[in-house]
Amino acid sequence: MNFLAHAALADGGSDDFLYGNLVADGVKGPDLSDWPVEVAAGVRHHRRVDAFVDSHPVVLAARRRAPREQRRYAAIALDILWDHFLLQELEAPTRDLLIQRCYRVLGREQAPARLARMIPALISEDWLHRYRQRDFTYRAIAGIGSRLSGPNRLAELVPHLRADHQHLSEDFQVLWQDVRQVLEVVDTH
Repeated sequence: MNFLAHAALADGGSDDFLYGNLVADGVKGPDLSDWPVEVAAGVRHHRRVDAFVDSHPVVLAARRRAPREQRRYAAIALDILWDHFLLQELEAPTRDLLIQRCYRVLGREQAPARLARMIPALISEDWLHRYRQRDFTYRAIAGIGSRLSGPNRLAELVPHLRADHQHLSEDFQVLWQDVRQVLEVVDTH
């Protein structure tokens, strides 16, 4: 899952809990004692979601469908695509309120160093709304690949993802139902 899916699952929690879910990929290691309690709880929730998603049968099957040379990178691409598919599902008022809350929470303090350059761009360029656009999503996937060392395996993976788009959309429906049932946070704020 990427930003928006993590946010949707954490939306029932406090702003600090949501912030922890949104910045968790920039937080390394098991020691979260330097973080406020609710932020640390959000980081742990994010990690549980990632573990659930990464081991889900439809995700494993989707990764196996990817070409062998790019299979190792498929999880990165799928996380971004899940946000694209989620944006197709959310009603406009719900979607817009969730995205506004994400931007407000992310904009209130400095992101962890690993995300410090990306978060301002995510907000100013409105990535969370733009992931609804298929072409933007695929460009974002290729763009991430350009920042990795070696050949851009994510850009090489994009034609497969485009061809498998409908199947991946169906995979998302199953995955989203399962992850919500297990890890969606009910309203606590």
